Amino acid sequence: MYIFLIVFALGLSLLGCGGPKPPDTAPPVNEAPPPTKASTRVDTRPAIIAFGDSLTAGFGAEPGNSYPDFLQKDLDRAGLHWRVINAGVSGDTTTDGVNRLGEVLAYKPRIVIVEFGGNDGLRGLPIETTRANLDQMVMTLQSAGVKVILAGMTLPPNYGPDYIRTFEQIYRDLAAKYKVIRIPFLLERVATVATRNLMQRDGLHPTGPGNAIVAETVLRYLEPLLD
Repeated sequence: MYIFLIVFALGLSLLGCGGPKPPDTAPPVNEAPPPTKASTRVDTRPAIIAFGDSLTAGFGAEPGNSYPDFLQKDLDRAGLHWRVINAGVSGDTTTDGVNRLGEVLAYKPRIVIVEFGGNDGLRGLPIETTRANLDQMVMTLQSAGVKVILAGMTLPPNYGPDYIRTFEQIYRDLAAKYKVIRIPFLLERVATVATRNLMQRDGLHPTGPGNAIVAETVLRYLEPLLD
């Protein structure tokens, strides 16, 4: 397990990867297609927002193979009528997450899966900044009537036991403070097992099969909220 966590750490610095975004170019007004019935149809299923960084965005996996994609398939297969919205952005820190709260709340979600902190830890950002930002996210979402699942993260052994304990304690403390469900480690059964096809070569991001397992883990903690 420690070998994989060390590799995990080396790759975690790549969380900001993803390449530059192409510039937005708006088509001429007269070329825009008229709205159709299909394009104006409103999805009335309650929303689950997967809110995080590249681990949520599905960086490096084939299109349609992020964990939120698999979570949607699992819910559909189980006959549970919810829609999953992927609000993951590669490279985001907890500060970026706080700045995007308004965008997330605009969807009027019932449930938000909060997955942040890995970038903070690997970049050496102050622990108290990470704690304060995650606290603000959970508090703001709860105040809006949203149910929150907090996805915990960990750090590799070379960060030292004291630092690791302090970092992991953030998630335990906030889960207890706000009485929210906590996933101890989002990549359990993926980053901690010696199975080559579950993690990409960067040692950080799950492959498609790895993201399918992440979705199974998330669903296990999510099911109690799907009443």
